[in-house]
Amino acid sequence: MRDTATVEPMLDIRNITLRFGGVVAIRDISFDIRQGEIRAIIGPNGAGKSSMLNVINGFYHPQEGEIWFRGKRRGPMRPHQIARQGLARTFQNIALFKGMTTLDNIMTGRMTRMKSSMLEQALWWGRAEREENDHREKVERIIDFLEIQSIRKTPVGRLPYGLQKRVELGRALAAEPELLLLDEPMAGMNVEEKEDMSRFILDVNDEFGTTIALIEHDMGVVMDISDRVVVLDYGRKIGDGTPEEVRNNPDVIDAYLGVSHD
Repeated sequence: MRDTATVEPMLDIRNITLRFGGVVAIRDISFDIRQGEIRAIIGPNGAGKSSMLNVINGFYHPQEGEIWFRGKRRGPMRPHQIARQGLARTFQNIALFKGMTTLDNIMTGRMTRMKSSMLEQALWWGRAEREENDHREKVERIIDFLEIQSIRKTPVGRLPYGLQKRVELGRALAAEPELLLLDEPMAGMNVEEKEDMSRFILDVNDEFGTTIALIEHDMGVVMDISDRVVVLDYGRKIGDGTPEEVRNNPDVIDAYLGVSHD
């Protein structure tokens, strides 16, 4: 685990409150994500974890609070606008194009990087041709990195669950994000698949220098790969710190085990 105490925040979440009618999904939560770290967001089911990711990448707009990115306050933005700022996201439920190949699915992650016009793309001429070749080269590097060369031409609907999750990670990486949001990247995986995914997440962080925020229920994984952990429960923040600090936090123990230390 690295010491990130002196690192400036990449993303600063300040007093966020999110309501759906009379239901408060997130209540006055503040925390930051520092450059270069792996930041875990954990909590029991219904704690508000996925809602928080949806706020960060623009799917939800909070009624109260502010989000600062790279030292600038972020106004209301749509997900595609936020993606262009350098954020990418995977989802709890796999959101791939099942009839398309692994290669083509990962290529869709390059959409925010394309600058050629629709006409140029349709004619595959000039700038569009150069872009296509450049994007394909970068995607092939990701395929090599994730060790999925053998399935590059396979429709993803035919792939086992663990490999589909790896393809989804590849599509997010294709956007070359500064901040990568992973929503339960290991949900439903067996032990071997979790070990592989943990290794890839660590490698993405180390080799690409990508800052990562992830939601994960496997506490063994969280404690092994995270630099810092924020804990939510019923839409409130109940813990924030290093894995060791969170592991020994009585409020966190209460939330997970349902016991009181009073």
